[in-house]
Amino acid sequence: MTGGKTPFLWTLFSAGGTLAALLFPVHLFLSGLAFPLGWLEAPSHDSLLNLVQHPLTRLYLFFLISLPLFHWAHRFRYTLYDGLKLKHLTTLIAVLCYGCALIGTVVTAYTLWNVP
Repeated sequence: MTGGKTPFLWTLFSAGGTLAALLFPVHLFLSGLAFPLGWLEAPSHDSLLNLVQHPLTRLYLFFLISLPLFHWAHRFRYTLYDGLKLKHLTTLIAVLCYGCALIGTVVTAYTLWNVP
């Protein structure tokens, strides 16, 4: 995958890494420390469901999940190329990595679209 596709994939990589670096720690802090340890009151199921039903929250969750998948795909692809020296499998690795990210994105969109 070279040529015109490379800048687009690097953009997805960059956006996914930025989102993961800035927003994942907040979510991990809240759901992994603050709520279980009682520092903050955990939201109820109904309030979370109401929140997820809002279109902006769905859009936020879509990007929060899908862009880091493409970040992973790009990083893993180049890890296999450079780290394991599998450059002879360039096309197969690219299709598998980005295919997995695309499948994850489609599943995310389907799941968020079908929230009751």
